[in-house]
Amino acid sequence: MNSMTVTADGVISSPATARADLDIREHEHVSHYQTIGEPFVDNAKMSARNVNVFYDDKQAIFDVSLDIGGNEVIAMIGPSGCGKSTFLRVLNRMNDIIPICRVQGDISLDGDNIYGSDQDTVLLRARVGMVFQKPNPFPKSIYENVAYGPRIHGLAHSKAEMDEIVETSLRRASLFDEVKDQLDKPGTGLSGGQQQRLCIARAIAVSPEVILMDEPCSALDPIATARIEELIDELKANYTIAIVTHSMQQAARVSERTAYFHLGKLIEVGDTKEIFTMPKHELTENYITGRFG
Repeated sequence: MNSMTVTADGVISSPATARADLDIREHEHVSHYQTIGEPFVDNAKMSARNVNVFYDDKQAIFDVSLDIGGNEVIAMIGPSGCGKSTFLRVLNRMNDIIPICRVQGDISLDGDNIYGSDQDTVLLRARVGMVFQKPNPFPKSIYENVAYGPRIHGLAHSKAEMDEIVETSLRRASLFDEVKDQLDKPGTGLSGGQQQRLCIARAIAVSPEVILMDEPCSALDPIATARIEELIDELKANYTIAIVTHSMQQAARVSERTAYFHLGKLIEVGDTKEIFTMPKHELTENYITGRFG
């Protein structure tokens, strides 16, 4: 880090002064910081501009602007309660199911406002799928878990077409060879890692363009985590992926860009290698080096 720091007000301060200004407990100070780095890209698949999120009178996200590039993996990191999962859920309107949640700002998918009055949220969530922290297979067979979405959206017109969708989705999730002889067995009977890959297969069965992952490996063992990370690397050829993770090692392994959130504010965005080796903001450096988190 440089010996001198430029504050949000453009004031050059000494490291001691900067540390005081950047006290993790000073929420009101954080809310005024400007994002450092490169939040915008030329090939944006999704774009957020000046997004604010409230739960009743409590503000959870402060004026976040960020692009997610096509066929990239972007990792969102930060301390617990910093707003990264809230922001992720805004990207496919999952927060709509929370009555006290209110979203301000503009969020677009391929240039179209996803919060427009004419937007069908069911179709939006088919285009922007989500994989949750805890594997949540339906209480149905493995086959029916994957077939559920395509059946609702009318993507298959025959049993043969549905069979092909199910097999293709399971193969893309690196699961088919493990379950091909038990497709009629309950999805809930699989191991944790297999259940999470089943949920990924279920998400991609409706041919989404974006996949949101909210700490998809937090409940998995290291071997299952490695399988999911390998899968993410394979999927980015066909999908845009945004992942929230508490594991900085995971963020470093799977993403091209990293966004650091702190108390509801997007503090820094940039190339993952640069974020982890040469962070520009002291809050980012403090988190990465373990001074808080």
